[in-house]
Amino acid sequence: MRMFGFSLAYFLVMLDTTVLTVALPGLRDSLGGSPAGQQWAVNAYTVAFAAALLTGGSVADRYGAARVFKLGVAAFGGLSLLCAAAPHLDVLIAARALLGVAAALCTGGSFGLLAEMYSEPAARARATGVWAALTGTALAAGPLLGGLLVDLYGWRAVFLVNLPLAAVSLLAVRPVTSPRGVRGIDWRVQALAGAFLGLLAEAVIDASPVAGALAVAALAALVAAERRSPDPALPGGLLAATWPELLAGVVANFAFSGALFVLTLMFQDVRHLTPMAAGLAFLPLTLPMAVNPLLTGRLVARHGPRPPILAGLALVAAGLGGLALTEAVAPWLVVTGLGLSFVLPALMAGMAGRAPAGTVGTAGGVLNAFRQAGATLGVAVMGVIGRPLLAAAVLTALTCACYGLAAARARRVRVS
Repeated sequence: MRMFGFSLAYFLVMLDTTVLTVALPGLRDSLGGSPAGQQWAVNAYTVAFAAALLTGGSVADRYGAARVFKLGVAAFGGLSLLCAAAPHLDVLIAARALLGVAAALCTGGSFGLLAEMYSEPAARARATGVWAALTGTALAAGPLLGGLLVDLYGWRAVFLVNLPLAAVSLLAVRPVTSPRGVRGIDWRVQALAGAFLGLLAEAVIDASPVAGALAVAALAALVAAERRSPDPALPGGLLAATWPELLAGVVANFAFSGALFVLTLMFQDVRHLTPMAAGLAFLPLTLPMAVNPLLTGRLVARHGPRPPILAGLALVAAGLGGLALTEAVAPWLVVTGLGLSFVLPALMAGMAGRAPAGTVGTAGGVLNAFRQAGATLGVAVMGVIGRPLLAAAVLTALTCACYGLAAARARRVRVS
């Protein structure tokens, strides 16, 4: 029951990364706004989510995963109601940003609870597969559920559905408690991370050189603050040990979120599909992400995380390349979704296994922060460049090669 409760909350978090995409045309008709404003309706959530994840994991380690998880779920439900009641686009964007902060608390607490319940690596890998399958269902349900709700009740319904799900999640984990930790939190780093991601997204979406310059300045200040901090957001050695996984997470989410954004507009604006039909068109992409993580969990338990990650990246590159270069859609969506279903659960299991004692929530927050940064850039970049799917395929293929070289080097180091 507890597993169901914290998996359901992460289901909500992932649902809100995709459920709004098929509602964009209806949102545009209701609230107006420019294409950049529509991108911000999606990106306000992912920018705030990515920035707050750096601290969300640390907060879970410091104050107890269960306590932080419950706070995040309650806030998520309340803020979803605010999104549904938004009278114009600016209010929706602001509410979506706050919703991203609540999502970060849910995620940090959920990842910490998973590690507390399953301390043995093989058992944790299998449990991560179950968790990823349950939460991957959110990615499958997002476009389909969003399309159904928009067709029947309008775009506001995609937020109202969160309220009963949040209530069920809270009831399921009500008796769960977690110990407090001793690790501190550097709030300056959190603020600078949020500023950097927000300015970076603004620079890409609006082609603003001023925002780009400010993003570079915020990044420099973030690096300097992190080096001086007694409680850095990245614990010592974590980045050096896990940079291949973090790179893979960035690129996987870049490809998925960017392709989802581009294909949604193509399905509805070019092919004139209804929101419901567009949601159904995404099932070949999203269904493997709901089913295959169970197999991925077993593979990780037996062979470690890196072989599934490498195979998954290769499949994502092939799927995106097929979408870009052929007229067929459904077969290549299956290939892409299958690749993502290998990559994402293996990344979570790998980060949990490499995290030092007392920092599992932090490690999960770092991974998810990098992933959501990739999602933000995917929507921003692929919405403004030509041949976006082909560009994403090339980027993923290069990352696959880089990851393979890093994995081979790590094996040679262990052998020697």
